[in-house]
Amino acid sequence: MIENALILAAGKGTRMWPLTENNPKPLLPIGGLPIIERQIYELKKVGIQNIYILIGYQMKDISDKLKNGEKYGLNISYITQEEQNGTGHAVAQAKGIIEDRFYCINGDMVINAENLMNLNQDEKKMAMMVTEVEDCSNFGVVESQNNYLASIVEKGMKGKGTINAGIYIFDKQIFEAIDGIGKSVRGEYELTDALQSIAENIRIVNHTGFWKDIGSPWDLITANEDYMENIIEEKLGIIEDNVTIKGKLYLGKNSTIKSGTYIEGPVWIGENCVIGPNAYLRKGTSLCGNNKVGASSEVKNSILMEGAKAPHHNYVGDSIIGKYSNLGSGTKIANLRLDKETINIIHQGKKIDSGRRKLGAIIGDNVNTGINTSINAGTILGSHVKIGPNASVSGTFESQSTII
Repeated sequence: MIENALILAAGKGTRMWPLTENNPKPLLPIGGLPIIERQIYELKKVGIQNIYILIGYQMKDISDKLKNGEKYGLNISYITQEEQNGTGHAVAQAKGIIEDRFYCINGDMVINAENLMNLNQDEKKMAMMVTEVEDCSNFGVVESQNNYLASIVEKGMKGKGTINAGIYIFDKQIFEAIDGIGKSVRGEYELTDALQSIAENIRIVNHTGFWKDIGSPWDLITANEDYMENIIEEKLGIIEDNVTIKGKLYLGKNSTIKSGTYIEGPVWIGENCVIGPNAYLRKGTSLCGNNKVGASSEVKNSILMEGAKAPHHNYVGDSIIGKYSNLGSGTKIANLRLDKETINIIHQGKKIDSGRRKLGAIIGDNVNTGINTSINAGTILGSHVKIGPNASVSGTFESQSTII
């Protein structure tokens, strides 16, 4: 049995702006809880006793959240990566710390115990998980022979193919392989180069079920949609009379669903939330804690991060609302183009096809909108944006912007 795991969580997650402007990517929520916390629960299911987390960017946020692992019934230790010199350099930070075979996963992966167990079917071999995607251009492409690694190519190949899924089992050979490689053309030590050098020892395992690379903010919505289908029903808060609930619901402690509210699950409501009266929560909605969805507000397939509020006559569809952001009364977020085509985004200066027909807004932390604000589909708002009353907003706005 494998007892150790390494989670690589030192990256800045710049592609996830504005959500990572104030938050490490591994702490972004899936099904109401941080991605990395979901990983810990799945690793525990397969017998992991010791988790080592590689941290760097905003390291204190991660260690403050997870502490020493007592809450999860296992041990959590932290390895600090002072400078980032590539994926190989990241894994090498565990040399001399982890001696036995160990799982190695990226800190932004949605994982499950079934695939972790499949990866460990041969208890003497290292292994790498792969999956098939329609477009390989943003991933490392993998070729195998007799279920072992033959070659792995960095990003750039187009079309359908098999890619590196970012989940591994390693032993001390991986550290020796990393020691033997030089810097890539990017000036970094690449894990793929180390894997290629010991390819004959790397068993290839196919991922089963849903897999999603959370590389962009709207990918978090897609991953949350899938995860929400498997939430465990539990009702720890207060449900007043005249509340209708259809489908799965998780209701956290000290949360209240007020009279007249209608819920179509799966819906996740964290702790210290107030819903209603007369609110409407639809499938895929995840409230991460200390949220308010008030009178005559409707939220559909959206993530409200901690402290975010849609308190009065709001519509929020297929969106992410950052921490402690507040939607003024009557603020509406559109999530569908009139021609019903996929929605384009202007993200970090580039026009990107999100691949989603329904996508509302990606809103950073501490954003405030005035009454009757209209936010068009595909809008991105950085942190601390202020929008005046009756404004119509489209496009991308940097943090600290004021829109009137």
